[in-house]
Amino acid sequence: MTEVVSAALADGGLEPPKLIASDLDGTLLDSAGQLSRRTTDALTAVQALGIGLVIATARPPRWMHDLTEIIGEHGVVICSNGAFVYDVAHRTVLAERSLTTAVVTDLVAALRASIPGIAFAVESATGFSREPEYVDVHRAAADTPVRDIAHLLEPLPGKLLARAPELDPDEFIAAVTDVVGDAAVVNYSGASGLAEISAAGVTKAAVLAEWAAERGVGADDVWAFGDMPNDVAMLSWAGTSFAVANAHADVRAASTYTIRSNDDDGVAQVVELLLRPSSD
Repeated sequence: MTEVVSAALADGGLEPPKLIASDLDGTLLDSAGQLSRRTTDALTAVQALGIGLVIATARPPRWMHDLTEIIGEHGVVICSNGAFVYDVAHRTVLAERSLTTAVVTDLVAALRASIPGIAFAVESATGFSREPEYVDVHRAAADTPVRDIAHLLEPLPGKLLARAPELDPDEFIAAVTDVVGDAAVVNYSGASGLAEISAAGVTKAAVLAEWAAERGVGADDVWAFGDMPNDVAMLSWAGTSFAVANAHADVRAASTYTIRSNDDDGVAQVVELLLRPSSD
């Protein structure tokens, strides 16, 4: 597929972007969660040409500090599926789009009534906290607040996280989505059995569109890369979109092109096409 992209660039059917937007896990990072030197070099070189870069990820701000090499010259990343715009270098939340207390309270009550064994955690501007029953598959800090969700809403969360380990992961996500309806946005970013709930209207796509507009960039001038359902809105919005070969079927269906996998440096292979002399 890289050959198809190359041909489209050569014959003028595809214009180089003014801005590249990319997901992290499963897209830029390999299956071990590592960033290859090839990908780092390609993204660094393309920015030197004046093409912008913005990372849009489900990761919370606290998980960004080891990835400064690829965040972009501005040092800012769209985190938590759009809930936070985060300045990594200064460890400062520049903007947040939080759930309200009323919405969280109503959703928690409705979800508890519908889904046995469900438990909750939250991501806020100050970090992660959880209920005692919430199964955290990551190693949280020893001082992580652990208490009932009603006591974890100050500051207000950007994401409400929900798990029910006894349920089939796909059935769980479907059940949560059905209960939540249009009161909020339910995202699936690839973590099995984890429902990530954001405020209504808060998506990677919505925040990226604002980011681009503030810099005079329209959707047609954006290339976007992703792999999971939480990327679909962003990929659909961008003028040209790329699903890595390991992407969810919904992502491949929503994308302009399907490229090589994250383990094969698929994004880097496409970005490198922009580095070739125009005579190629």
